[in-house]
Amino acid sequence: MDVNEILNNVKNGRMAVEEAEALLKKLPYEDLGYAKIDQHRKLRQGFEEVIYCQGKETGHLVGICKRMAEERINVLGTRASAEQAEAVISAAPQFQYDPVSRILKAVFRETERIGKIVVCTGGTADIPVAEEAASVAEFFGTRVERLFDVGVAGIHRLLDNMESFEGANCVIAAAGMEGALPGVVAGLVDVPVIAVPTSVGYGANFKGLSALLTMINSCSNGITVVNIDNGYGAGYVATQINRLAVNGHEKNH
Repeated sequence: MDVNEILNNVKNGRMAVEEAEALLKKLPYEDLGYAKIDQHRKLRQGFEEVIYCQGKETGHLVGICKRMAEERINVLGTRASAEQAEAVISAAPQFQYDPVSRILKAVFRETERIGKIVVCTGGTADIPVAEEAASVAEFFGTRVERLFDVGVAGIHRLLDNMESFEGANCVIAAAGMEGALPGVVAGLVDVPVIAVPTSVGYGANFKGLSALLTMINSCSNGITVVNIDNGYGAGYVATQINRLAVNGHEKNH
């Protein structure tokens, strides 16, 4: 429960002042001993806190997720293993898990999806990273169109689907191997392109380094690059760009 909801509940008589005081004492964060839950983040940044699950003790992750669910806060966890997801869902059945993107989430308040971004991939092996980006963007209220397997090995597949980019405020392009897709896309569209290098490729790909170097050295304009396999970062930034575009359009009208 955020500050605005607490204050409105007090104003409308649905919550006693003493109860509100007890809740406000836990802001801007709640200390669980092993973790500090940032319940104030949505008020500061417009997005709830996100949990990076990989490497966390399962018991700690369960405790964090369960506590946030008790507050009925929308919860997003990235890079969750199937074992971690099973433990969380057992303790808090409100959670759902997608094994492709490895996204673990609980949604208590649906967020209207606005604007539009496109998430595209060079090949099908890039889909897990792309799905992480798409799922993050959707969680935070962005309408997403997916366009998979349109890499430069068969560039006609991209050119045959250019209508997918119409009305988009941003494009996320995920690719491994030599990572050429974002540069090609940026040369064809008039909106920002977020390039996501993936660790897909043979030995000299160096686990995504070759794609990363291609993307940061692209001669196409309008490209920004996130870290290797960082679908989460791409989805977050794309949502910010999308919100700015939508809000700017509404203000101008």
